[in-house]
Amino acid sequence: MITLTDVQGVLGHWWYAYDQGELEVLPDLLTADIHFSCESDTGTTAFEDFIRCDTRGRDEVMAWQTDHRLNSPYPLRHSGTNIHLTRADGNEADFASYIVVTQIVDGAVSPLSTGLVRGTVRREEDAVRISRLRVTLDTQSSIPLAEHRAAAASS
Repeated sequence: MITLTDVQGVLGHWWYAYDQGELEVLPDLLTADIHFSCESDTGTTAFEDFIRCDTRGRDEVMAWQTDHRLNSPYPLRHSGTNIHLTRADGNEADFASYIVVTQIVDGAVSPLSTGLVRGTVRREEDAVRISRLRVTLDTQSSIPLAEHRAAAASS
């Protein structure tokens, strides 16, 4: 059975290696049939073309991740928070979490984005690997939850 500790370990390793540009480490953290997607919650940002992707397979995902990382700021920090299991079944587990992404601007920490991360990990041989990773970046302005629910119900 996959545990929360397993999920935290592979996600922490993923975000750390990604941020540090240790691109050679990343493929071993992914299953061969990985599905990676990224988008904003509105789909209307000025940087949508830079963040939007829907890729499958380790080679395709790594090609996108490599290009995206090489064209992103350094230092860059993805901090996974509130990681929790939403389903655990034998050799697979689904999870959800938040991310807080920061960069350094003029010597100070500057928030870059926040978002939701949902995914699946799978135990293969002796390792837990990411088999699905969906990142949805927050871009809409915050409003009271009641207003958000009313707007969602009317659409």
